[in-house]
Amino acid sequence: MENWTLEKESLSLFARHYETGTPIPDELLDKMKEANNYYKGNMNLRQIRFGLLDMNWHTRTIDKNTDILAFEEDVLRNYQLTETIPGTCISTAFSHIFAGGYAAGYYSYKWAEVLEADAFNLFQEKGIFNRNLAKSFRKNILEKGNSDHPMVLYKSFRGQEPDPQALLKRDGLIPVKES
Repeated sequence: MENWTLEKESLSLFARHYETGTPIPDELLDKMKEANNYYKGNMNLRQIRFGLLDMNWHTRTIDKNTDILAFEEDVLRNYQLTETIPGTCISTAFSHIFAGGYAAGYYSYKWAEVLEADAFNLFQEKGIFNRNLAKSFRKNILEKGNSDHPMVLYKSFRGQEPDPQALLKRDGLIPVKES
């Protein structure tokens, strides 16, 4: 729900200068949005790397003699922007993918971001405070819990499958067409 925090319509409800009551100037809001997207490409790539590493650990045949560093290099070589710092190893420090119950499911973090970006995109299209859309979100997503397949629930709300481009647009990684 943090998507609402950088919307002018949302900020105008409370974000005012403490002395003058003047709303946040558009120039400052633009700078805040730009700052919010700083380093997003790298952070997206980082999450993808974690997901790939997790998936590979849990889907390949591995034995007790597997060279962990060589394994990581093989999996991640095409997704690395900088050289690995000697003596570092993601797998031995990233217990989240082994002890956190994710076992080949770490990618779900990125997928959850796609869902929330795409859902918010609909709010941006129809109005971020659109009551009917909010009711649909509550009825088709929040109230349903795990009562049906998640994609069925999402499509009941959105009317279509999520568009992964929504995440890239939200994070400033691809241009957004101005309407």
